[in-house]
Amino acid sequence: MIQRIQTLYLLLAVIISAGLIFVFHLWTDNEGAKVYALDNYLYLGLFLGSALLALTSIFRFKDRKSQFVLGRLNIILNFILLGIFVYQSLSLSGEINISEKGIGILLPIFSIVCLVLANKAIKKDEDLVKSVDRLR
Repeated sequence: MIQRIQTLYLLLAVIISAGLIFVFHLWTDNEGAKVYALDNYLYLGLFLGSALLALTSIFRFKDRKSQFVLGRLNIILNFILLGIFVYQSLSLSGEINISEKGIGILLPIFSIVCLVLANKAIKKDEDLVKSVDRLR
């Protein structure tokens, strides 16, 4: 449902994971060429997988428990992606040719923040429904 705040957070996570990877570069190599997520299939797959999980979670609004679980899986996927980026940036300089990091490396962090806020709102809705059921 669009009027719920968790839907807006999840939609923002979809935009970050699927849209902004085409705009912001991940890093600049030694030759000065900007490297985007499109250049590596692993990064592209993880970003699009994260967007697909968030989009699936939007349409699971009737089942809040599975929506919450999909949000948690998406957070784990974004932490894996962030771990890969940290590993790439902290490798020895002779092994990899990254000269300057871009803003694209921070996209999983922004996505994680949106997903955590969405899960918090989903949990709040679930608690509200449980409290109403208790009163009956």
